Amino acid sequence: MSGPNLLLLLLFISCYNVVVLFFQVDATFEFDDDSKNNNNSGVWFEMFHMHSPKLKSQSKFLGPPKSRLDGTRQLLQSDNARRQMISSLRHGTRRKAFEVSHTAQIPIHSGADSGQSQYFVSIRIGTPRPQKFILVTDTGSDLTWMNCEYWCKSCPKPNPHPGRVFRANDSSSFRTIPCSSDDCKIELQDYFSLTECPNPNAPCLFDYRYLNGPRAIGVFANETVTVGLNDHKKIRLFDVLIGCTESFNETNGFPDGVMGLGYRKHSLALRLAEIFGNKFSYCLVDHLSSSNHKNFLSFGDIPEMKLPKMQHTELLLGYINAFYPVNVSGISVGGSMLSISSDIWNVTGVGGMIVDSGTSLTMLAGEAYDKVVDALKPIFDKHKKVVPIELPELNNFCFEDKGFDRAAVPRLLIHFADGAIFKPPVKSYIIDVAEGIKCLGIIKADFPGSSILGNVMQQNHLWEYDLGRGKLGFGPSSCIMSNSNSKHD
Repeated sequence: MSGPNLLLLLLFISCYNVVVLFFQVDATFEFDDDSKNNNNSGVWFEMFHMHSPKLKSQSKFLGPPKSRLDGTRQLLQSDNARRQMISSLRHGTRRKAFEVSHTAQIPIHSGADSGQSQYFVSIRIGTPRPQKFILVTDTGSDLTWMNCEYWCKSCPKPNPHPGRVFRANDSSSFRTIPCSSDDCKIELQDYFSLTECPNPNAPCLFDYRYLNGPRAIGVFANETVTVGLNDHKKIRLFDVLIGCTESFNETNGFPDGVMGLGYRKHSLALRLAEIFGNKFSYCLVDHLSSSNHKNFLSFGDIPEMKLPKMQHTELLLGYINAFYPVNVSGISVGGSMLSISSDIWNVTGVGGMIVDSGTSLTMLAGEAYDKVVDALKPIFDKHKKVVPIELPELNNFCFEDKGFDRAAVPRLLIHFADGAIFKPPVKSYIIDVAEGIKCLGIIKADFPGSSILGNVMQQNHLWEYDLGRGKLGFGPSSCIMSNSNSKHD
C-alpha cells in the first residue's frame, strides 16, 4: 500500500464518525451532469408578489387587484391573520405532544400555511418527472407542503384542491414517514402529527386546525426537490420533509402550497443554505411600481449583480420559533431618538422585532407605535383627513395627498444594538393606498408581543440572511440583475 493510501486509511480509522457524517451530508443532494465542477455559487428564484400579473393565470385570488384601494385591503386582511398567528405562537400555543381532537382548534405554525403571505416561487418536486408548483415563500414557515393526492388505505379521503395537485403515486422518490417512527411520535409534534397508527407502516398523519376555521389534513413524507442553479443547470435535494396535504378547506390565498424558509431543522432554506455558503438573500422591488425589475430569492452568491453597500446586524436565531428576530435598540424620527422602553425590543423577554417576508405593513408594539405616531402627527395635520371605510386599521392616519411634499417628512430610522441603522424610504411608511390618498403604513401591535418589520418597508433593499455567522445584512438596491438570468423552475 502506498503512503497516501495508507494515510487515507489511517484518517478514516481515526476519524470514522466524522467521515461517515460527511458522506451522509454529501449524499443528501446531487448536481446534474458536471455542475459540481463548474463553480456553481448558488441557486436563484424569481419571486412574484401576489398582485403580479404573472400570477393571474395561477389562481383567481392572485394577480392585479381591481384597484389600489382593493389591493391595500387584501394586504391588511392578510396581515391581520398573520399577526394573530404570530401572537399565538409567542404566547406558547404551538402544539407540543398533543393529539388533535375532532373539535379542537389550534393555530397553524405559519400564516403562510393558510395563504397569508405575499411572495411566490416556482419549484419542482418528485422523480423521475419533477412536477411543477407555485409555492408561497415565507421566512416564518419551516415546513414545505403542497396540495397532494396519495392513495393508501389509511390515508385521508382527498378533497378537491384550488390549485395544482402533486401526484404522489407517480413519484418513485416519495417515501411516507411511518406512524410508528420516532420522527412521527416526537420529531413532528410541532407540525401537528397525529398519534393515530392503525399499523406500524401506515403513514404519519397531520391535522392542522386554524383559529379561524380552516383545516389541512395529510401525510408526512420525504421527497426529492429539484431547483435551478445560476448556470441554468439543476441540483436535486433528497429526503426533503414535505407535507402531502390531501384535504384543505380554505378557498383563498395560495395556488399550490408553501415553501418553508424559516429557521428550523426541516426548513428548505436551511437545506439549500448548507450547500451554498450557509446563507440566503432576497431583494424586493416596490410591488406598486411599473418597473420591470424582478424580486428574487437567492442561495449562496448573488449572480451578476452589483452589490450595494451593506450593513450587518445580529440575528437572534432560535428565540422566536422559526422567525428571524433582530436586536433593536430604538427608533428615531427626524434625527431625534424616541423615548421607548427597552422592554419593547427585548427578544428574550416579551418583546422584540422580527424581520418577516410574509407580513406586508410594519407593525410596532405598544408604546413604540404611539411614539412614532406622535412624532409624525404634524405631517398628517397639514393635510385634509380622509377616512376610507375599507381600511379601518389605517383610518386615523389617512389624508388627501394634494400638496404633499415627501422631502418634508421626517426620516424614520430603525437603530440596532450593534450600531447598524436601517433607513427606509419615506414611501415605505407613508404609503399610497388609493388615488390621491396616503396613509401611515404602520400598524399597532399588542404588547407584550413582537414588532414586525414587514415587506413593504423592506422593499428596494437587498436582505442577506447569513445563517453561519448569525448576521442579517441589508443595503438599498433596485434589484437589477443581468438579463441572462431568468427564473428557474
